[in-house]
Amino acid sequence: MTAFTPVLDGSHKAMMAGYLDNLALVERLHRLLLDVIKDEFERLAILEINSVQALLLFNIGENEVTAGELKSRGYYQGSNVSYNLKKLVELGYMHHQRSEIDRRSVRVRLTEKGRQVRAMLTDLFGRHADGLSKRSLVDAAGMEHMNQSLKRIERYWTDQIRYIY
Repeated sequence: MTAFTPVLDGSHKAMMAGYLDNLALVERLHRLLLDVIKDEFERLAILEINSVQALLLFNIGENEVTAGELKSRGYYQGSNVSYNLKKLVELGYMHHQRSEIDRRSVRVRLTEKGRQVRAMLTDLFGRHADGLSKRSLVDAAGMEHMNQSLKRIERYWTDQIRYIY
């Protein structure tokens, strides 16, 4: 199999360069987000869960979900989500209950302890949003524009996965 190397004119080269910069930035931002959460938890002396587990609690919120639902929403990879859910149940951050309909399926929801972690992250993210605004780094319109662009890329990637087979 040979690598795809298209002949690119100036605008295509600029688009490719911008796209590659975006990919690298998305990766770096995700890793930085995990580091920011880790630092906040160290500051608060919360050491029994990691930043991935905390973000999982935040994303579940007030919902009751299965591991499959989390994977299908695109939040987490298979083995990681199962391991992290199991750990969070063991540590008392989540309740779990077998589905009455499908005994193979387990539904999870946050405990009060899990909701406290979610509230801490909500507070952290609120402080970040305020800081971005106060420093005039990004305003609400700019944030909405970024979100729309990222959602279009998400849709494009989702379509690429669906139509590959």
